[in-house]
Amino acid sequence: MLTMAVLPLMVQASVSAATARTAQPPWRDVTPRSGLAGWHATGGNATYAFENGELIGRAEPGKTNSWLVSDAQYGDFIVEFDAKTDPALNSGMMIRGQSRPDYRNGVVHGYQAEIDPSPRAWSGGMYDEQRRQWLYTLGRNEAARKAFRSGDWNHYRVEAIGNRLRTWINGVPATDTVDDTDARGFIAFQVHAIPDADAARHPEVRFRNVRVITDAPARFAMPATALPQQGWLSNRLSTGEQRAGWKLLWDGRTGTGWRGIKGAGFPASGWRIADGVLHDEGGGGDIITTRDYRDFELSLDFKLTPGANSGIKYFVDAGLLKKGEAIGLEYQLLDDDRHPDAKMGRDGNRTLGSLYDLIAAKNLSDPASPGKRINPPGDWNRAVIVARGNHVEHWLNGFKMVEYDRGSPAFRALVAQSKFAGVPGFGEGRQGPILLQDHGDRVEFRSIKLREL
Repeated sequence: MLTMAVLPLMVQASVSAATARTAQPPWRDVTPRSGLAGWHATGGNATYAFENGELIGRAEPGKTNSWLVSDAQYGDFIVEFDAKTDPALNSGMMIRGQSRPDYRNGVVHGYQAEIDPSPRAWSGGMYDEQRRQWLYTLGRNEAARKAFRSGDWNHYRVEAIGNRLRTWINGVPATDTVDDTDARGFIAFQVHAIPDADAARHPEVRFRNVRVITDAPARFAMPATALPQQGWLSNRLSTGEQRAGWKLLWDGRTGTGWRGIKGAGFPASGWRIADGVLHDEGGGGDIITTRDYRDFELSLDFKLTPGANSGIKYFVDAGLLKKGEAIGLEYQLLDDDRHPDAKMGRDGNRTLGSLYDLIAAKNLSDPASPGKRINPPGDWNRAVIVARGNHVEHWLNGFKMVEYDRGSPAFRALVAQSKFAGVPGFGEGRQGPILLQDHGDRVEFRSIKLREL
């Protein structure tokens, strides 16, 4: 039974919540005005001007992106704006942007809400400029892709509250990212560098009605959406990931949940755990999970050293594993530029992101730009494997690289031409452990997580 002392507190809390829902949002207009006071241009050669209520950025020849940067710094805030760009000109708004002398000579870098007029149509996607590249693509968000109107005005909303960044394009939820790299920084308007031939006609991007909420923005955040959350917290799961069923396969501190393929425990040497990173230093042998998985989505971050070769195997054959043979489907990890395996196999099917020796990795998310988005050795990349029934996908840094169906005639034809032709039922087992390969090269892993589907 509720006491009389508790009732007033409940009523007060209810009134406060209702007030927050109905309060007028304290928007503040921050559109750059004539003279661009409070802003400064940096980076490339683009020009910025205020005309008829609009900020206009005009591209000029040059190879460096241009930015109009706010003098003000922002922590938690909500920003809305309208943008219209020439179909040839990629652009965006930087959120909590950074520029420091100790980082690439002061280059502007950080979170950016994309304006992408290309056929890929990833407007509203979350990009980490001059750092990790894409944090949240629209590769699995067709509704947001279709919401963008090329050559016309589009309305954007970005919420940066705590370590959570969310975006909307024309009212359609686009991204939901959790990352703790930058808690505060400037906002900035981008004019992307383009080829000189296109820049000669000075294509434009326009912004208008730029407004922010900085006073208790969490009170005015949009309700939860059905978008899957992309977490970038090292060896930690965001609240949204936990709700979606993600589990850490590696705790970031111990070898719990993993063992060597030829022993019951985690290898005593060859693998080193330090500072939240799992280091493969060579000589320790492959390691596998202590349980099997069937339908799953696996995500992990990996860092290669120059010339490194490694791999992530799944549906590892249990019968062969008992004989000490780690045979299974493999997401290839490789320094394509330096390791000779990149030129072996068939048609590039041993390169980074490929289904090893069967299917070459190609940019299936953006066929007009077929190259891979790879961060170089020494930087982190993200690999994702989705296995649902017999259907499997490989993703690299937010781009789909491989798609196939285990056991299909096409799959079996590829196996027949591969080094696995003599392995009965190769890759068609119902379940199996996840394996990290020790190929003798130094490779690092972190944020190894999986959800069962």
